[in-house]
Amino acid sequence: MRATLIPETPSRFDVPQNLAAIEPAEVRGSGRDDVRLLVAGGDGLSHQRFADLPQNLQPGDLLVVNTSATLPAALRASNGLEVHISTKAPGGNWVVEVRVAHGVASRPLKELPPPTLHLAGGGRVDLLRPSNGDGGRLWLARVEVDRPLYSYLALHGRPIRYPYITEPWPIEAYQTIFGTVPGSAEMPSAARPFTHEMVTELAVGGVPIAPIVLHTGVSSLESDEDPYPEWYRIPEHTALLVNATRRAGGRVIAVGTTVVRALETTAAHGQAHAGRGWTDLVITSHHDINVVDGLITGWHEPDSTHLAMLNAIAGHGVVTDSYAAALDAGYLWHEFGDLHLILSRRNT
Repeated sequence: MRATLIPETPSRFDVPQNLAAIEPAEVRGSGRDDVRLLVAGGDGLSHQRFADLPQNLQPGDLLVVNTSATLPAALRASNGLEVHISTKAPGGNWVVEVRVAHGVASRPLKELPPPTLHLAGGGRVDLLRPSNGDGGRLWLARVEVDRPLYSYLALHGRPIRYPYITEPWPIEAYQTIFGTVPGSAEMPSAARPFTHEMVTELAVGGVPIAPIVLHTGVSSLESDEDPYPEWYRIPEHTALLVNATRRAGGRVIAVGTTVVRALETTAAHGQAHAGRGWTDLVITSHHDINVVDGLITGWHEPDSTHLAMLNAIAGHGVVTDSYAAALDAGYLWHEFGDLHLILSRRNT
């Protein structure tokens, strides 16, 4: 299923460098859930803490989470380069990004990479062609190592980190409590602040949680790049729960844009459906949202295609007001940052 990418962002904004979350919440605060939550709903905008999330949900609502676990997908390579193993492609090859190693992180490579990159333990990455066919930064590659790739990554890889990260936080910092199926190059970070205690509180309050899987690739997309295909799976019982929730008048709240992408890939005429495969769905305001009534998400860059998805769920005005409020109040960006709960226009 495919939609045309049309850039739709709030009024142009810049994110000051001091709003980059450089460390996990449990390091700078009291725990994973010690982050802020901006709620955009029928009563306007409300500044809260993530611990207040259960008070914003009602008995009969449903949370849908991504159970993909994060891989240590960054590999140091020859010539001072770093390879990010992004997404498995149909046919057995991989989509990769080649970057320049830079301290504990990496920075973009400005020129074409060499066709072959050598890895630890005699491994190699052969770049076959640009993955989007027009010479972009992502490549379709053949990865050859001396053991199954996930085992190789566990031995030689490290989490993907970008230049705002200055400390080598371990892979455990990049996992959510829901991550049980290894496969994501980067953490589905909207679920990071959830704790087991909150899951219990939600269950006691009549808010169940249902799983999907979507293995997310590298997130450092350029402004002119469509999201590339990612593998997903929607279990039959999750689709049934989504449909039962909506029939009973409850709200389906997606925890992360990956959940929206997966659910909306197979949904039709207001009904969720089980399915699996690769999705290249791009959601814009021209996409009729079928089964998602709200979204918990982080804060996205000005040119991110995710902003078009937020517009489709909540409307351009709500998204613009939310981002203005978040910037004014100093909310933190990126995977260790603060969160945003937005409700769809049909709930406001």
